[in-house]
Amino acid sequence: MKKKPIPIGRPSVLRHTNAHSILKLLREVGSCSRADLVRASGLSAPTVTNVVKDLLAADLIEPLGEGRSSGGRPPDMIRFKAERGCLLAVQITARDIFFLFTDLNGSELDRLEVSLAERKTTPEEICSLIGSELKAFLRSHKKTREKLLALVVGVPAITNVDEGSVLSISNLEGWRAVPLRAMLSKIAGCLVIVENDTNLGAQGEHYRGSAQSEKDFVFINIGTNVGAGIFLDGKIHHGTGWSAGEIAYLRLPSISRRQPTIYEFGELEAVLTSSGILKSWREACGKSAHSTGKVEPDAMDILDKARAGDPCAVKILRQHSEIVTDIIVNLSLILNPGLILLGGEIGSHPALIDFVQKQLEGGEFAVTRITSSVPNQRAVLWGCISLALQALPSVLLPQPEL
Repeated sequence: MKKKPIPIGRPSVLRHTNAHSILKLLREVGSCSRADLVRASGLSAPTVTNVVKDLLAADLIEPLGEGRSSGGRPPDMIRFKAERGCLLAVQITARDIFFLFTDLNGSELDRLEVSLAERKTTPEEICSLIGSELKAFLRSHKKTREKLLALVVGVPAITNVDEGSVLSISNLEGWRAVPLRAMLSKIAGCLVIVENDTNLGAQGEHYRGSAQSEKDFVFINIGTNVGAGIFLDGKIHHGTGWSAGEIAYLRLPSISRRQPTIYEFGELEAVLTSSGILKSWREACGKSAHSTGKVEPDAMDILDKARAGDPCAVKILRQHSEIVTDIIVNLSLILNPGLILLGGEIGSHPALIDFVQKQLEGGEFAVTRITSSVPNQRAVLWGCISLALQALPSVLLPQPEL
């Protein structure tokens, strides 16, 4: 067996580790003095001085001059140069592509929504569109291509994050076994991460949403699709085959007994989504609505009607919320998370959440807290930025060669 070198204790590795620690502190606090870094890091003053010198040489930090004195010599202040580079988050949906452009602190610089109506949606066309908008962002903010350090993309599909491949997107053209990371790497020339959009929604809620203080929670998204992002011990749980959280394929009594099929929608997506609610309305209430000559409501209108007491809408809401409650109880019994977060236009609607909470009352164990995600905050995009920020130290400070 060939022995591998163990780098522990080597000066270059220790210096690299110390640089990571100091850079992390600077990114967290914004600006501080060397003395502050010594106190916060526990490293010696000479070690901090050497690390700061290396970071200055790498153009990762800059001096700010003298700070406010507390009685002695004024401290020399330094800060992390967040403007040294940029990050791009992309969310691909069946109807639109959303973009979020930030600096290296995750501060928003720009955002954009591009409709896919009347456009080709093959992987090649989508990648070309992303490349075009990336160029426009860089040009608008006067940044070179080298300034882009990470591109993170969320897709409505099972993804192999290690390989950066998308298994299938049923409502876009030709999206089966797509090597998306490889395709985008040629365009972006930087670190590329590809992840399931609901997982990124959970990541975004943990980063700056309703689950910031939670280590174990489940984010259930119900809108045009149904899925769950499972967050355990402070990180996304993918499962062995990357399919953890694919609750649209759950087998529930009187709804689904079919074996899950990766290239077809799960049966719960035909029931719980916006289109499923609209179908229920047409079947239960559509004739009376049509006979009055009124415009057919959309799914949100139906939930609003239920909240206002419309009998037919209340019946539909009750049926759908009972299914959601069953899912929540099952997930709570299996995972026992500290929080279950309901998101998406259907999942976060107050009428559905009220019904679900009432049905959960009286449970003696495993029933977790239920709340809604932050509305309209684009959790998927912020989840992309969160993953990019986590990966940033290895991009800014690559591991030294042994």
